[in-house]
Amino acid sequence: MSRSTKLFETYKLGPITLANRLVMAPLTRNRAVPGTFVPGALAADYYGQRASAGLLITEASQVSQQGQGYQDTPGIYSKEQVAGWRKVTDKVHERGGKIFIQLWHVGRISHVDLQANGAAPVAPSAIRAKGKTFVNGSFADVSEPRALELSEIPGIIDDFKRATKNALEAGFDGVEIHGANGYLLEQFAKDGANKRTDAYGGSIENRARLMLEVSKAVVAEAGADRTGIRISPVTPANDISDSNPQALYDHIVDGLSALKLVYLHVVEGATGGPRDIAPFDYASLRKRFAGAYVANNGYDFDLASKVLEANAADLIAFGKPFISNPDLVERLKAGAALNDWDKNTFYGGGAKGYTDYPTLAAEPAE
Repeated sequence: MSRSTKLFETYKLGPITLANRLVMAPLTRNRAVPGTFVPGALAADYYGQRASAGLLITEASQVSQQGQGYQDTPGIYSKEQVAGWRKVTDKVHERGGKIFIQLWHVGRISHVDLQANGAAPVAPSAIRAKGKTFVNGSFADVSEPRALELSEIPGIIDDFKRATKNALEAGFDGVEIHGANGYLLEQFAKDGANKRTDAYGGSIENRARLMLEVSKAVVAEAGADRTGIRISPVTPANDISDSNPQALYDHIVDGLSALKLVYLHVVEGATGGPRDIAPFDYASLRKRFAGAYVANNGYDFDLASKVLEANAADLIAFGKPFISNPDLVERLKAGAALNDWDKNTFYGGGAKGYTDYPTLAAEPAE
């Protein structure tokens, strides 16, 4: 029997209509072709299998080689990568789905072995994160970063703008800016990682500047109605912290709303962890933001339905359940059991743990 909830209602997101309010969150899978970082042949199958989600958001994809922080993650800065992503978007669209790509620069969460000529990763300040990255087939400490020169910052913004243009050429319905989880834009925003004394450091206004400037540049290329952003106000992911996250994110969201972004994707709590890790008023962000609010982190059917009915969010993003349940929408609608995921196949590898999870239709009748 089909369960009735707002979760399965259509939703108008800018110029596109989503079949339901389930969003597949970005999930790093480390299966791009080594060396070229082109999405592999299996990627089209993987995303195509999950096209029944209202909106798919791809795994984070670096806007430049400098922006890469993990082994075999895809890029969106070369012609070959654009062609690889086109196969993905074609498959999703053939199956009636909608798909955005997440644009990524990792900043200091990288390793010299992933950087051109073994260069140091870049950051707002030369502060090494206490964290790991996946490189050379295993997890290793991130490398010591160097602080970006003021003169280099316009180049970072241009990388995001160029990646946006490439994404549209690849057939994506829109783009999501990665401003979360301790990566470059969040590194600039939060005072635990940003000790600059120029126009990009110090005050909340200065630290928020890069995230808002990147957003403005992306909007200029894609249009506000095809641009979303992901933020994580209180996550400790990748050794990130801020002394006053509420004031910081109230300011950031005011700026994003002024740019008329189509959605705000919020990691509520610790990424992949407790939702109540630190006090924060997410309702404040929802009130301040004029576009759609996408709630993320630890949602199941019951919580998603409750939050939507209370009008506390417009869309709900699910992460790991989509890894092991390509037909998550159908399973939730039917109240069917979910497949368990295999953590050993999350990062890297081939079809196993990627495109071989069974659907309800493929399961034998009892």
